[in-house]
Amino acid sequence: MGINFTLRFTRARLAVLIAAAPLSLFATAQAAETAMAARDGQAVLPYAEQKFSGNLGTTYKDADAPQFPKPITAPEGAPNVLLVLLDDVGFGQFAVTGGEVPSPSLDQLAEEGVTFTNFHTTALCSPTRAALLTGRNHNVSGTGVITELATGYDGYTGIIPKDTATVAEVLRQNGYVTSWIGKNHNTPIYETSKAGPFDHWPNGLGFDYFYGFMAGDTNQIRPYLFENQTPIGTPEEDDYFLSVDLADHTINWLKELEAIQPDKPWFAYLAPAATHAPHQAPKELIDKFKGKFDMGWDAYREQVIAQQREMGIIPKDTDLTPRPESLPAWDSLSADQKKLYARMMEVFAAYGEHVDQEVGRVLDYVKTLPDADNTMIIYIVGDNGASAEGGLDGTLNENAFFNAYLMTPEDMLPRIDEIGTELHFNHFPAAWAWAMGTPFQWTKQVASHLGGVRNPMVVKWPERYNKGGEIRRQFLHVIDIAPTILAAAGVAQPRSVNGTVQTPIQGKDFLSTLVDADAPEIRTTQYFEMVANRGMYQDGWWAASLSFEPWDPVRGDFDPFTADWELYNLKEDFSQAHDVAAENPAKLEQMKALWWAQASANKALPLDWRGAERFSAEFTGKPNLASGRDEFVYQGPLTGLPESSAPDLKNKSFSVSAKVNVAEKANGMIFTQGGNTGGWAFYLKDGVLKVAHNYIDVEVYTVASEAEVPAGEHELKMEFSYEGGDEMGKAGSVKLMIDGRNAGSGTIERTTPFKYSLSENQDIGADTGTPVSYDYTPPFTFQGSLEQVVVNLKK
Repeated sequence: MGINFTLRFTRARLAVLIAAAPLSLFATAQAAETAMAARDGQAVLPYAEQKFSGNLGTTYKDADAPQFPKPITAPEGAPNVLLVLLDDVGFGQFAVTGGEVPSPSLDQLAEEGVTFTNFHTTALCSPTRAALLTGRNHNVSGTGVITELATGYDGYTGIIPKDTATVAEVLRQNGYVTSWIGKNHNTPIYETSKAGPFDHWPNGLGFDYFYGFMAGDTNQIRPYLFENQTPIGTPEEDDYFLSVDLADHTINWLKELEAIQPDKPWFAYLAPAATHAPHQAPKELIDKFKGKFDMGWDAYREQVIAQQREMGIIPKDTDLTPRPESLPAWDSLSADQKKLYARMMEVFAAYGEHVDQEVGRVLDYVKTLPDADNTMIIYIVGDNGASAEGGLDGTLNENAFFNAYLMTPEDMLPRIDEIGTELHFNHFPAAWAWAMGTPFQWTKQVASHLGGVRNPMVVKWPERYNKGGEIRRQFLHVIDIAPTILAAAGVAQPRSVNGTVQTPIQGKDFLSTLVDADAPEIRTTQYFEMVANRGMYQDGWWAASLSFEPWDPVRGDFDPFTADWELYNLKEDFSQAHDVAAENPAKLEQMKALWWAQASANKALPLDWRGAERFSAEFTGKPNLASGRDEFVYQGPLTGLPESSAPDLKNKSFSVSAKVNVAEKANGMIFTQGGNTGGWAFYLKDGVLKVAHNYIDVEVYTVASEAEVPAGEHELKMEFSYEGGDEMGKAGSVKLMIDGRNAGSGTIERTTPFKYSLSENQDIGADTGTPVSYDYTPPFTFQGSLEQVVVNLKK
């Protein structure tokens, strides 16, 4: 990259690049010390252990009075902090910013606090979360993309480095108690098994308590959950929903703190899974929205922008950006398409209202605390724009998109009434995601345009600012959250944490904008990059270069040096509706050069625009606990092993054998990997030996033994012979054996090529998640003795 970079840019441009490099990366120790003097705390963490300094004497009778080490306390008046982060939310989605998804709890918070309408994320979840927690740009925080797509470059490892300590770690070492409840998508996928290591789990990132899930998404009704570092599996309660559970745990954690140590300030990070796929909600909420979105996405955007103008969320002269040419007009759709797509949006709206209700319960509880006025609430309404990963027609299975398969209405219409239930990992069509981003262009993934990166934020801190219902328009970025929290707490930014010299925090404290609507902008420059979608902001100008449309899972050739760039003047054009590149060629060239400088200085290079294949360790070289082995021996039941730490069964032949002792007509899971989004199951059903392969919720192929397995000790085996050669996702045949004798055979016509799931596991002796086939009901614990299971991979 360095050679090409030099060849393609003149010396003059290189001078611009050097001059434009972010000062925060080269901040001097003297500047850091000056900032330190204004706040409590010390530049090096942790604090030194306190030792007895008196006279010991020979016995306690002539020794000085004992000196117990004093606990570290937070600065006087340090506030509690509740940080809420929703998932996959468009700017025009919730009612709080003019959308049609009801948000009464968020609306109430906005009436009591301040709404920021010029706040920005990174366009994808893991990167936004890393930047949020560290105060550094996402590439500097090692998280240039989601952890599943990580590559071996410093800006893309999926590992938050030790030189970018989290705000939780700094607060914890300065007298706070900390918790993380909800989604963790910031641990490398190959470190999420029971074997750890646990350095990059929430407890290793500064959080005293963690309750939630480790993956990028999860079934809202059958999630696989952890408490701290202990897997607690899948809740089996009736009418379970994850958003309810997370709210309950947040409230209970706060209740316990109030009872045990009410004077100690707390930092609570609540990260619900909503409104990320799967879109699932209680039936009564879904029914409430029947017919509410029959007007379609085009009319939705017209309706919402009018409401946004009326509410003052956007300037009155804001123009509505046009629909991308590749998205269909609502009026062009068939009756069946409209029926399907409207139903998907009804489910999504119910899902959104449900999470608003549950976060609202947390907000209501916080109001009852004695120190409620000194509780700073930061509610970020989405870690990126709404997701278009359902493709043009939507999908019953988001994972199908990640396997480069787009479902058709014909695939889905027969199952329309199942949308929103645990049966599917459903996701609405890309055009609804585009509509959720009103008035902007594009969606999640697209860091080049505001539809991917502009999310509303509501802040409330009565003790500092008790006027409510106001709007702030200063440009902010997610990296500004951590330093603002530290400033509010009166805690200095440390130069060294746990023995590691820190990369200076790049974010800036925005407390001045909270109290003064006319305060100067703290941030005048910010780069954006995600899967080669590039954006550059400076002093109201925005340069944008789109790499691929986000609803296209297949990425072809791409040349970042010849890709088109657009230019927008956001001071005059709030919505990025008018490309002025042709009228301002010199300005565009300056912004492009600035982007390359920022990308280089912030570890955003090399650019990588590949799609689904990056999920595969085979293509990226990601570590895998199972790599380099072709035999795996499991001594009895073992559940909850993440797919990324399990043997890779995709695009190859393999066998699974088990030594069992069973009664007649036994039932139970022998081995499963994946779930209803894709995967394999090998099990007994009423004594019959069965194999099922779920091809990304499009088809389930089942092979059964011709006779039942008799009572007693047996060796049961399945052999899958892959027939695709070097091609991916092809067919194969299954042979079943009982004690070495053929017991049945059949064909698997298509196999899942890249990924079974982001959140399902490999289980032996039970099924902890959703079933591969609804021929059985989890947990489907094995009946009998399961002594040994052996998986063999064949080259």
